[in-house]
Parts: sequence; structure tokens; C-alpha cells
Amino acid sequence: MNLLGHLYFSANDHELMYANLFGDSVKGSQYNQFPPKIVEGIALHRRIDHFIDSHESTVSLKRQLYERLPKVAPIAIDLFYDHLLAKEWNLYSKIPYTEFLEKFYSYSPALWAYYPEDFKTFIQRMRIHKWINHYPSFYGLERLCEGVSSRLSFESRLKNAPEVFLEKELLITKTFKEFMTAATNEFLH
Repeated sequence: MNLLGHLYFSANDHELMYANLFGDSVKGSQYNQFPPKIVEGIALHRRIDHFIDSHESTVSLKRQLYERLPKVAPIAIDLFYDHLLAKEWNLYSKIPYTEFLEKFYSYSPALWAYYPEDFKTFIQRMRIHKWINHYPSFYGLERLCEGVSSRLSFESRLKNAPEVFLEKELLITKTFKEFMTAATNEFLH
């Protein structure tokens, strides 16, 4: 999953949400120099990524999307899942979507000083532009795919992902629901 999924599976622990997002920035296994909550967030981020990458229905979906989205099918699935989580938010959370996001944006992490400047800049931009607020709309999915595509170091068809989403929406939605049932049991119970 992309940003929203990682926030959601942090179980409304705002300090863990920031640490979980930071997990995408940390490479390798040498991260024990951080405070325990940040280490917990990095580990959670990796567990979520591994879970989605190895979940049977997601693996099957990747194979089905690969022809249209070579090399980027797994990335597209992460973005599709965030879009669907946002779109169907009320099925997964009692907290209204915008309220959930505003609480995240306005939280001041106690461990802020431990994060590197590039991560802090990323968070500040997210707070200002509120990208995640647009995830429920198809426009939000289009912008999300364009933004991630522009940051890839190789040519890709990720910009075509919204079109593929429309063509395969029933299959993608079914797979997402299967994944969410399993992931909710794994991470929130």
C-alpha cells in the first residue's frame, strides 16, 4: 500500500504513523540507532509491504496487470489499494476520512528531531498540499499515478494505470477487499 494504507494500519497511533511512513526512506537493516517507536514503525512498514507483496490474491492480480503495466504493476496495485481504501473509508474506520487526515496532519511527533531533513520536508509538503485528501476521487488516483511516475528512475506506463483501473475495476476491487480482510486480521486484531 502507499501512504494511506500505512497510516491506516498504524492503528490510530500518530507517533507510529510518522515512523511507519519513514520506513519507506530507510534502506537496509541498520536502523536500530533510532528510538524504539521509530524502529517499530520501520518494522511495521516492512511487514505491511511484505504482506501485500506476498498475499495470494495480490500476487495473482500483479500477474494479470503485468502486460499492461510492465515493471510497475506492484506500484500500481499499491496506488489502487490506497484509492479504494479512501473511497470506501467508512467501511474500515469509524473516524470520518477528513477528520482522520486532519488529526494526522496536525499531530506534532515527539520524535520529530530524530527524522532526517528530507523526510521532514516530505511531511511538510504533504501537510500543505494534502495529497491524500484527493485519494477517494478518480482525479486523485490520476494525480497520484502521475506524481509517483515522475519520481521513478525509469520509463514506465504508470501514467496509464488509471485507465487500467477503469478496465479492471471489478477485479481490482474484489482483490482489494480480500486483501483488506486478511490485512485487518493481521495488523489490527
